[in-house]
Amino acid sequence: MTLNKPLNFLLPEDLASQMGERARARRLAANLTRKTLAERSGVPASTIRKFESTGIISLVGVLQLADALGCMDDFSKLFPSKVAVTIDEFVAPVRMRGRK
Repeated sequence: MTLNKPLNFLLPEDLASQMGERARARRLAANLTRKTLAERSGVPASTIRKFESTGIISLVGVLQLADALGCMDDFSKLFPSKVAVTIDEFVAPVRMRGRK
């Protein structure tokens, strides 16, 4: 069995913290204060401060900041559709769960 992607040893909390740090770096590179970014994004400056230092923020808040910082396109890659690799996967019926 071969691996098609590199292994990731980050915990979700570590990744969230790194996202906050990168958002801060992006904000500073754009020469924006937290107040200015708050006005552009609709996310309170206190929430931006918390996100940049801890990585904690709502998904909607992250998307609002990403939009204001010009990073929204990157989120379209977050949950990609699975691509069929074998003919069996291609022709197999898709099982849907949920209410009728």
